[in-house]
Amino acid sequence: MKRALRIAAAAVVLLAVLFVARLYLSIRFGRQPTVDPTLVARSVHQEPALLAEAKALPVARTFPRSIHFQQNGTFCGPASLVNVLASLGSPVADESAALEGSGLCLTGICVGGLTLDDLAQAVRARGRTATVLRDLTPEQLQQHLRRSNDPARRYIVNFARAPIFSVGGGHHSPVGGYVEDRDLVYVLDVHESFQPWLVERAKLFAAIDTVDSSSGKKRGLLLIE
Repeated sequence: MKRALRIAAAAVVLLAVLFVARLYLSIRFGRQPTVDPTLVARSVHQEPALLAEAKALPVARTFPRSIHFQQNGTFCGPASLVNVLASLGSPVADESAALEGSGLCLTGICVGGLTLDDLAQAVRARGRTATVLRDLTPEQLQQHLRRSNDPARRYIVNFARAPIFSVGGGHHSPVGGYVEDRDLVYVLDVHESFQPWLVERAKLFAAIDTVDSSSGKKRGLLLIE
């Protein structure tokens, strides 16, 4: 009887290990889920003329012409950091290199994703200054967006997709700048199916004025200097 129970227990453990391994491989090496382009088109601005105007902003010009897109579904934060570091003249090869020294995501996946505090930890591990900005008012957000055009500053925004796209969870992406006369924010989305887009400031505020379930805190901005 005991032998049968041990065999059964071993079988359960083996199945659990196989499940976790399959999950890991699907996340680590699987393709990013595609997104209906009509959903993106009706939610944000990607008109060529507007994108050209945004790409000419002072900070947007410092980013790579080809954005580094996240390698798996948990890597939006590290992928954002890869792009920011490149724009600051300190390029790294990939997400793992961007997180080097932080102690984060050592298995090649970021279980549950990274919080703003986690990303700040990764930035500080590289000897740079990082400030987490939460509980922003609409006016404070606008002040920081104006500063996002300052070449001495970089911002990563942590937002919920649902208030903008009607579906989706939390996400990180760099801010490319602010087109103030149109009140549009340029977001360099690191998900390849979305591509960079512009969105009204009020809409972005609604997306960051949400709670990140991983931290229990409000979403917001990460300022990197």
